[in-house]
Amino acid sequence: MKFLCDTKRCIECNGCVTACKNENDSALEWGIQRRRVITINDGMPGEASISVACMHCTDAPCMAVCPANCFYQTEDGLTLHNKDTCIGCGYCLYACPFGAPQFPKKGAFGTRGKMDKCTFCAGGPEENHSDAERQKYGSNRIAEGKLPMCAELCATKSLLAGDAEIISSIFRERVAYRGSKNAIWG
Repeated sequence: MKFLCDTKRCIECNGCVTACKNENDSALEWGIQRRRVITINDGMPGEASISVACMHCTDAPCMAVCPANCFYQTEDGLTLHNKDTCIGCGYCLYACPFGAPQFPKKGAFGTRGKMDKCTFCAGGPEENHSDAERQKYGSNRIAEGKLPMCAELCATKSLLAGDAEIISSIFRERVAYRGSKNAIWG
């Protein structure tokens, strides 16, 4: 399971950001933004926007550096974390190239607390659809057979989510349709 954002389609509407916040509101502490839209060359030729969150890496650097072993991978290939075993050291924050793990912002000089990150709307280690899972991790749409809310509500379908092979084939078709010289790649 992977995310892919088509920068040629993203219009920087931030619908994915809002959808994520609304779907996971009970689990998000103040200052946490699991998904964000970044624009490169804003207002200039070559401007591109991309929706960024945890990319659920196959060989996740956050998992490799965590001294508490709170990160784990599901059978679907999602990289999730257990907030009960997180010690709030921040190593995952520094290891992640996407800035996915985040500390809640409780105040200018407050404690950092437990790390939070995108769950691909797959909940956490608690029982599916339990109150504990909803309060700690947010929505568990994957258990219902649905896509993450951010991808499902993307107006331009620039944010794709699901099986990596299917997502890749959709993107390859789009690139080929656009007429790129290097459209057929592995």
